Amino acid sequence: MNAEDKNLSIKIRRSQLGRARGLGSAKSGIGQWWVQRMTAVALVPLSLYFVVSVILLLGADQARMAAYMAEPWNAALFLALIAMLFYHLALGVQVILEDYVPSEATRLMLMLVAKGVILFLALISAASVLKLAFS
Repeated sequence: MNAEDKNLSIKIRRSQLGRARGLGSAKSGIGQWWVQRMTAVALVPLSLYFVVSVILLLGADQARMAAYMAEPWNAALFLALIAMLFYHLALGVQVILEDYVPSEATRLMLMLVAKGVILFLALISAASVLKLAFS
């Protein structure tokens, strides 16, 4: 029996549990997966609304833009777009870092920095919408 046959027979004899052991927990992660899919679904109409809004406001001055954003549904939809977009981004970055950064300490540091930057950008975006809506 050569080494390749021996290796093959060992793999065949292992149970499903034995092959899966050590590959990570199957008890968590599905919730995050569903939330990421739901934010992606929510982003489709919100992104289309954003594109239509940009087309409608091409060449508009600040007064026209402020009047457009002063409408409650416009500001609300833009804020919803910002919330969904940056939350979806944070979930995606977290998955990428968990999958591709082997060092626990480096992963934690990068995750904290990434989430801080994402939160900062989301707050700046929301403040811009609110400033336009209430100006």
